[in-house]
Amino acid sequence: MTETVRSASQRKTDTVARLENDADVWVATASAGRPHLVPLSLAWDGTHVIAATPASSRTARNAAASRELRLALGTSRDVTIINAVADIMPCGDAPGSIAGSYASRTGWDPRDEDVPHVFLIATPTSMQAWNSLAEIDDRTIMRNGKWTAV
Repeated sequence: MTETVRSASQRKTDTVARLENDADVWVATASAGRPHLVPLSLAWDGTHVIAATPASSRTARNAAASRELRLALGTSRDVTIINAVADIMPCGDAPGSIAGSYASRTGWDPRDEDVPHVFLIATPTSMQAWNSLAEIDDRTIMRNGKWTAV
């Protein structure tokens, strides 16, 4: 069986489509060498991956302490891994553009919850996308916050 190898440009297109259409993203954080992984709903504003979590959650605490996130979209046979720098913002303090975009995209507004939530506003610094061993060598589609393919 011959595997079709996507160009970097096609992988970027597929990744953006996934960011625009997938309901959830896996969010990994760490503290004191202890990894933590959770699925969260996502919104994509064209520049940032936006997720929300309770302000007291381990995810929020870890992200606030390190500002580092690793995000994953897709399956093990068609995956995008995103390294990102996170800004943490109480949902009640978020600009309407962020809160509205998130609520519209997810169908849920964390500002309405009894428990305070924060937005994790993740700015991607690097992305890798691959769907087979044949794509491993050229899997980087973003480096230093810049797309490698246009």
